[in-house]
Amino acid sequence: MASKPGPLTRWPWHYLGNYKYALVAPWAAHNTYRFVTASSSDERDFLGFMVLPTLLLRLLYSQIWITVSRYQTARTKHRIVNKSLDFDQVDRERNWDDQIILTALLFYVVNATVPLAQGLPWWNSRGLVVTVLLHVGPVEFLYYWLHRALHHHWLYARYHSHHHASIVTEPITSVIHPFAEELVYFLLFAIPPLTTVATGTASVYTANGYLIYIDFMNYLGHCNFELVPKVLFDVFPPLKYLLYTPSFHSLHHTQFRTNYSLFMPMYDYIYGTMDKSSDELYEQTRQGRPEQLLQGRPDVVHLTHLTVPESVFHLRLGFASVASSPLGAASCRLALRVASAFASPLFSLFASTFRSETNRLDKLNIETWVIPRFTSQYTDAYAVSRLIEKAVSDAEASGARVLTLGLLNQGYELNINGELYVARNPSLKTKIVDGTSLAVAAVLHMIPRGTKDVLLLGNSYKISFVLALSLCKRGIQVGIVNKELYDCLKPQLQPEMKKSLVLSCSYSSKVWLVGDGLTDEEQTKAQKGVHFVPYSQFPPNKPRKDCTYHCTPALLVPESFENLHACENWLPRRVMSAWRAAGIVHALEKWEAHECGVGMTGVDKAWRAALARGFRPYDHHRATHATC
Repeated sequence: MASKPGPLTRWPWHYLGNYKYALVAPWAAHNTYRFVTASSSDERDFLGFMVLPTLLLRLLYSQIWITVSRYQTARTKHRIVNKSLDFDQVDRERNWDDQIILTALLFYVVNATVPLAQGLPWWNSRGLVVTVLLHVGPVEFLYYWLHRALHHHWLYARYHSHHHASIVTEPITSVIHPFAEELVYFLLFAIPPLTTVATGTASVYTANGYLIYIDFMNYLGHCNFELVPKVLFDVFPPLKYLLYTPSFHSLHHTQFRTNYSLFMPMYDYIYGTMDKSSDELYEQTRQGRPEQLLQGRPDVVHLTHLTVPESVFHLRLGFASVASSPLGAASCRLALRVASAFASPLFSLFASTFRSETNRLDKLNIETWVIPRFTSQYTDAYAVSRLIEKAVSDAEASGARVLTLGLLNQGYELNINGELYVARNPSLKTKIVDGTSLAVAAVLHMIPRGTKDVLLLGNSYKISFVLALSLCKRGIQVGIVNKELYDCLKPQLQPEMKKSLVLSCSYSSKVWLVGDGLTDEEQTKAQKGVHFVPYSQFPPNKPRKDCTYHCTPALLVPESFENLHACENWLPRRVMSAWRAAGIVHALEKWEAHECGVGMTGVDKAWRAALARGFRPYDHHRATHATC
């Protein structure tokens, strides 16, 4: 919202949410019906019929720009503005499709009310010439002065400040404006198509092609990486007056009083408002500035994987508004499931990991790499293990200090909690971290204060061993139903702690520590009011409405953690799994040992270090307090 919102700031359909697309439906149905039932091709109205396909194409086109831009900025080499993107900007820009809907509605209205706009041919070369001349002349000229007027303090505070709230721009930042401001832009951009209609030179291709051109140039100028090749300007030097670059327009968002042009910088040259550092910034960004080249080397790599099919769109590279909410919280889940049914099979074609996200904490460069396999595909242990081992090798080659194994990437059957890769390469410089110590510490701090006994359920893994031992050391009685786990743990306890470990047939404990393998049937045996505290990477099913379910082990990230604008799986904003946080702490503390297999950092040591580095305990049930 603008700093001092003026009249017509909100879009008319602001409160409709995704139901705003229903506004287009009657027009689309009517024009499609007319087109299909026309008795001859001469009676078919191609312009009206093409409004809906063009709308869908523009939505897809916009999403491709978002994904490509985020992928490129994650690579950092040609990033222009090296600042953090946050959740506030994602929320502010989630209505980027409003202008596409408005365009479709205006096209339908003009087509229905202006007889000359009906029955247009597919192509008219004269219309193309008229469109080009009108854009270079009146449109660019009028936009330049309109843009300068919008930077007057009265208009800026009421309208244009909403757009400039985004210093680090993304392609869709280009279309984030208050409704009144966007209406003025539409009147301006309507000059070429309406003129071609009035002169009888209009065509379906030029009308819709002009929209695609505007989208392309808007998105080009607002993507935060430089992609215009220098050879274009070397071959044709006058092009610098006719084509702006992302770095050229980024200076407008950082300096505010320069580079006002729409797509053609010539008016900035003519009226003396071109930023003097435009050429220098372009050259630096094309080559990669020294600080960005240095930041291109990761210090920490978090290796995760896709979970359910919808997680494809939950990635930072996917739908921005979906990624900024916990997995499963999106309001359009049905649409996501349908889309993922088509998109998810493509990921089986990927032969290696891909970079999804880059973050920064203090001087630490942090990257998230994704194994392109879903949870259901981890039954093919050999194929998955090869992908993980390749990622470990790539992390080593990139100079990463630490690689953390997230979710199923640290499975015991898969790689013995990561120890397999260290055994195969004893000279491995990149430290493999499974995060067990910090995950156990996070679980301990979710157990309600005053708890005297707990019930430990789930499959036997490294974390269940360490958790049980830690509880016994604290004098808390640990009941275990799994006899195999009990028999493995008992010999490892010191004599004075053995009385704290009991083989239980009772489910009377008020606190259940649950891992993978917990069944709904077992949960029916719990008393009313039981606290289910998971120590697994995946949350348990939640069939009991009369019990309290805590989150999987997680921590709130420090305020200085940069560029975090996507949620990690089912966790809320600015909350990170303990396993992922463990790798960051490991790198910050410069610990030299691996934490994988039988290796341990130490529960108390990991917890103290995490708190010292700005991480904080997280549990969505804030009324509970820690046992430690």
